[in-house]
Amino acid sequence: MKRDLISFALWSQDELAAILELARRLKTGEVKEYTPLNNKSAALIFERESLRTRVSFEVCIAQLGGHPVFLQQETIGMATRESVHDIGSVLSHYNELIIARTLRHQTVVQLAESATVPVINAMTDLLHPCQILSDVFTLHELGKFEPETKIVYLGNGNNISNSLIELAEKFPVHLVISCPSGYEPHSQILEQAHAAKISDIEIIEDPFQAVVDADVVYTDKWPTSVDSVENTGLQKTFKSYQVNRPLLSHAKRECVVMHRLPANRGEEITHDVLDGKQSVVLQQAENRLHLQKGIIGFLLR
Repeated sequence: MKRDLISFALWSQDELAAILELARRLKTGEVKEYTPLNNKSAALIFERESLRTRVSFEVCIAQLGGHPVFLQQETIGMATRESVHDIGSVLSHYNELIIARTLRHQTVVQLAESATVPVINAMTDLLHPCQILSDVFTLHELGKFEPETKIVYLGNGNNISNSLIELAEKFPVHLVISCPSGYEPHSQILEQAHAAKISDIEIIEDPFQAVVDADVVYTDKWPTSVDSVENTGLQKTFKSYQVNRPLLSHAKRECVVMHRLPANRGEEITHDVLDGKQSVVLQQAENRLHLQKGIIGFLLR
């Protein structure tokens, strides 16, 4: 039976750990000449602009012996020129898997329902599982992914925070989410993670209180608006959530800073922190390649 990676909901801790282990073995060279996509193709459907996600997936597909077929929304007209259902069905006859970065989460769900090959969620408005699983891989490398590890996410309760919470339903960690009032993560995802009783999950609105003794501080871009007045209001709302030196002084000295990139320097994170010794953003970016190889390899077993 085919498997999809749309969220972590239908995955066990053991299965996710198997992906992490395969990624580790591929990165270290323990596994050589690994080409599960030999003479096969993978479709990449992107409704959004992308640098790291597109390049890391195209490169990993090529390194696994396959050929990436990149499809932009302007080219295929998904849900306008042709239905999501028909696109998923048709692409399944040409490709070994489908990777989709969509504006709406329901779109990738519909692709998975109609496709007969594995579908990977490369980011939606709700979740970003590839990024977060890659971040776990990075934290493993740094020796900072244990049940007592305190991971603090600061800023907008978006797809990054939602996937972190989903992950905490599978792996035990101490997760703190710190967002302004009205910008909290998805309530149902949070409720399910609390109900699982796997991790210690806290919502702390005060960012300085949230980062006390943090092992990991994670941030992401703030929401923006085309309206200049509204955008100024958003900047004021999120100002105290900026990751800077004064804030990090409350975290552990050996704390690491994460950001999925791209970053708006001087907004959610300062230049000196993003480029500083505590930052692991480039390691995060590199590990997207290795982790996504692990995902593809697992799905094509």
